[in-house]
Order: sequence, then C-alpha cells, then structure tokens
Amino acid sequence: MKHLASLLLFTLLAFGSRAQGVMTFEKDAHDFGKVPEGTMATHEFKFKNTGNQPIMIANVQASCGCTTPDWTKTPVLPGKSGIIKAMYSSAGRPGIFSKTVTVTSNASTPSAVLTIKGDVVSKSEAKEALTPAQLAQSPRLVLDRTTHDFGKMESGQQVVAKFTVKNTGKQPLELGMITSACNCVGYKSVPPTIQPGKSAVIELLYAQRQTGQIADVATLTSNDLNGDVKITLKANIVRDLNGGSMVKESGAVVPFK
Repeated sequence: MKHLASLLLFTLLAFGSRAQGVMTFEKDAHDFGKVPEGTMATHEFKFKNTGNQPIMIANVQASCGCTTPDWTKTPVLPGKSGIIKAMYSSAGRPGIFSKTVTVTSNASTPSAVLTIKGDVVSKSEAKEALTPAQLAQSPRLVLDRTTHDFGKMESGQQVVAKFTVKNTGKQPLELGMITSACNCVGYKSVPPTIQPGKSAVIELLYAQRQTGQIADVATLTSNDLNGDVKITLKANIVRDLNGGSMVKESGAVVPFK
C-alpha cells in the first residue's frame, strides 16, 4: 500500500511538471526588406499554445525605444492562438536596423526572443528609384491647414490643436513621428492607418515654456513619398494667466470639400 501511494504521488508530480503552456511561434524573425522612411513598419508574430495549460504573457520588452510592442493581454488557452505585435518607427532612422523583442510569460520557455530587421530607405532615395507611375501610387497626406494660433496661453501649460488629415493617394497612409526643435509638440491621439480617400482627426499637444510671441514648427512624418508636412503652432505665452482668462483651444475641424 505504501509503495502504491508513493507511485501515485510520483505520477501526480510528473504530470504536474508536464502541465504547462507551450508557446509555439510560426516564426521568430521577420525581415521587412526595404522600408520607406517615415513608415511605422508593423509585423504580427503569431503563436499557438501547444501545451495543456493557459499561457499568460507578463511583459514584452523591446531592445530600443524605436520599437513599440503590443500583445494578446488575455490568457491563451490550450489549442488557441495569440499575437505579439512589433512596430518599428523609421522616421529619421535611415539605414539597416535589427531589433529584438523579448517576451516573458508563464509558458514552458518563460522567455522568448523575436527579431525584426530591415533597411530604411530615405524618402529622397525611394523617390528617385520610383517611376512617375509608381510615385503616383504613393499615399498622400493633406492637412486641412498647416498653421494654428492658440492665442494667449500660460507658460508650460498643455493645450491641444486638432487637425484633419486626408489621404488623397492610392495606398494606405501611415503616420509616423512628429518632431520639433523645441521638443514641445507631441501626439495626444493619432489615428490608425488612413485608407485612400478617407480622413481622420489628429490631436497635437503643445507645451512651450518660453514666453512672448512664439511660433514653433513641427514636422509630421508619414509614408507619403512626396515628403513630410510642416505645421506651425503659434501662441502669445505669458507666465501667469488672470483668473478670468481662458486658454484658447482648437475645437473646430475644417472639412474637406
């Protein structure tokens, strides 16, 4: 009887050690090939749980800030599939790149490393290599306006300007980074891919600490091979606003006709 109990305990322990999720990827590396500068290169690594317990992804860490990961947040049951999405921002990064994304989970292999690589081609190079017909197929970013005046605002205060972006090209438009010399302009919200003929609203955050009549130029990057777009943000910035003063914020979106 004692021998039988020991055998049963050994069997349960052995089974318990085998009861674990197994993360099986379709592939662990992806080559984007040539990537036009300004594109947010995106790839989904798909995996299947080939084990016998649910898999929960604890964290996904990129090897650099230029790679933004996303992943399946819910438990992946045995026999089901999930994704790890890797997004590489190519804006201002021409040249060859190779980056890794490390996945941490409760699977049998607790840490998995995925690799993305490619060659970011500057817009000028890409434009020269294309025929007029091919260039005509490019996405095309058109703004409802390229200037916004916030009026009077307080130094360091964050205000928002809304712009309508329309894709008048033949391919989906992907917005990239927005940069400025003052490092005081960023996205509050940015839409996903904009299909040809469609429009979307972007919201830009502005937080300038200098005082006086200020005009800052921000560069909006995208996969439009015709070039990046410049946006000028103006304001009369003071140290303190009176209690009764109001900060002007863009609320109207000018429609395309």
